[in-house]
Amino acid sequence: MIAPDPDLSGDLAFTVGPWRLAPLTPADAPDVLKEFSDPAVTRFLDIEPLIDLAEAEAIITWAENQRTLGAGVRWAIRGPAGAFAGTCGFNRIVVERGRRGEVAYDLGAAWQGRGVMSEVLPAVMTIGWRRLSLHRLEALVTPGNERSCALLERCGFRREGVLAGYGWWKGRYQDQIIYGVTRPG
Repeated sequence: MIAPDPDLSGDLAFTVGPWRLAPLTPADAPDVLKEFSDPAVTRFLDIEPLIDLAEAEAIITWAENQRTLGAGVRWAIRGPAGAFAGTCGFNRIVVERGRRGEVAYDLGAAWQGRGVMSEVLPAVMTIGWRRLSLHRLEALVTPGNERSCALLERCGFRREGVLAGYGWWKGRYQDQIIYGVTRPG
């Protein structure tokens, strides 16, 4: 039996440990700008550091469009007292011929190395398996981002190889390490 298309409508907010996750909205733009204007945060990402609010708003508009199309969802991660820690979610969901989702995440510099994603990523994976009926999860990592590689491996992802020259950003073609995991059971 073929599972239905992923349902990204309705309330997708959830809590895991001290972290509250809710789909990005325009109200998150100042926090997104603050996080992504830091070169330490964007070092391994496919974007340059942001310089103005319009760029943050464009990221949120992209995320909202992905959700409307049923092609992805991006959550704001808020910690104790509502502090913005970062974002995570499914950048892309492909149903036809694969039922797979590409997970992605980022954290502000102050939140890195504090175990945030070790708590959040398994919950996002569970949503992928249960709510979205995905069979496979993938993650792309820029070479050199050892923290991200270690996180994925702790969460059960397996390094599958390197996609040479996979994307173009920051003025050159970039390799990407691909990680994958299939639905348990």
